[in-house]
Amino acid sequence: MLRRTPRRAAFGLVSLALLAVPTGLSLAQVAAPTPPAPAPAAAPGMRVSLPFEKYVLSNGLEVILHEDHRTPVVAVNVWYHVGSKDEGPGRNGFAHLFEHVMFQGSRNVGEDQFFRYLERAGASDRNGTTNTDRTNYYETVPSGELGLALWLESDRMGFLLDHANDETFKSQREVVKNERRQNYENAPYGLVRQFVRSTLFPKTHPYHRLTIGTPQDLDAATFEDVRGFFKRYYVPNNATLVIAGDLQPAKAKELVAKYFGGLPRGADAKPIRGPVPSPLTKEVRLDVEAGVTLPRIVISWTTPPHYAPGDAELDMVSDVLASGKSSRLYKRLVYDMQIAQSVTASQESAELASVFEITVTLQKDKNLDEAFKVVDEELDKLRAAPPAAAEVDRAKTRALSGLVFGAERVTGRADLLNNYNRRTGDPGFFEKDLARYEKVAPGDVTRALATYLPKDKRVVTFVRPVADAPRAGRLVGGMP
Repeated sequence: MLRRTPRRAAFGLVSLALLAVPTGLSLAQVAAPTPPAPAPAAAPGMRVSLPFEKYVLSNGLEVILHEDHRTPVVAVNVWYHVGSKDEGPGRNGFAHLFEHVMFQGSRNVGEDQFFRYLERAGASDRNGTTNTDRTNYYETVPSGELGLALWLESDRMGFLLDHANDETFKSQREVVKNERRQNYENAPYGLVRQFVRSTLFPKTHPYHRLTIGTPQDLDAATFEDVRGFFKRYYVPNNATLVIAGDLQPAKAKELVAKYFGGLPRGADAKPIRGPVPSPLTKEVRLDVEAGVTLPRIVISWTTPPHYAPGDAELDMVSDVLASGKSSRLYKRLVYDMQIAQSVTASQESAELASVFEITVTLQKDKNLDEAFKVVDEELDKLRAAPPAAAEVDRAKTRALSGLVFGAERVTGRADLLNNYNRRTGDPGFFEKDLARYEKVAPGDVTRALATYLPKDKRVVTFVRPVADAPRAGRLVGGMP
């Protein structure tokens, strides 16, 4: 499964949360069987603590434990630090392909048996996702089945190639190509994202490639190419294992040592780390024809990476512009002028760089140039004067509550720990994450827009309905 990035998250990363508690108290100290009250999350003086223990096995596998006995389940979450950014030329789609292949079986797990073991054990939230920066696998099981989940994950980490063969590779390659056809090539506006990303990021940038992959690269790949990719990236020293929930730390460590301790360390995978700016130096216009009914405008900028200065402020910009019926663009385009059907804005945060994007889907036969002019007018207003305090307060409330409620479930907390560990080096970054939003003032919103969303360094895409054009769109003007 290829996960599309939700708002306020990395390309494919879910929003996360925890219970709000008074400063100085940990989650374990205030744990209770009744649901938490929703209101206190953003209240002054309220802080959160996400208790964890982190250690590293001799083979390089990072392990993070989070103990929470409120429900009798445990989440297992594995991040391999490889995504489409690490594939290189001619290898686009390999990370996503492995997401599929690794469910097919390993030395001790038969073909298509992985999910059957979990289903019989009463598992929930079982799946895997791939994005530009990482591949994750996760399952939540009754706490007594922790050993099963760890055995399954360790067997495919250590012994996938003992089972996978050319037939497995070819069958899953066809599954991935069909997923691309379904979600991109045959979907309304489906290829617009590809046109935009390949313009925002040049061929030399790791984000030039979409995670889904290209049929050309997948068809050209051999099973030996795939084996080499697996041996490089799917090794203990390029992975982090999080176990969160109803666990006994000593017993969990014993199980981790039993199932993962004997796996051999691989060579240094050297996944791409650190910000890689995009050298976009001017406004670029893209003209797309699509077999759709409604015109669409997409305005895109490259922006600071996840957790970098400006990232949280741009979340606030997106909220002020397009969250809720009272937001500036929604009110102007949808409610007042009634020329748009929908308006969205998002800061899609990722490890090397982020993308801020405004998408306006117009009513049938409405004018793209008119709508684009209105968007720029509203952006200019926000560049010139800070938003009202009430606008920022609403944005903060949505951001903080989204973080808090998103990780009430142990599955979300497990992914949160992996996310923070990878992106910041601190699995317990949650309180600092909340503080990023709490400290944003109206003037910060204006400065972020003026600094990171200039008119002269962006990609503007007009999608025009044309009856005989592909539904997904075809690029007829501009820079691909």
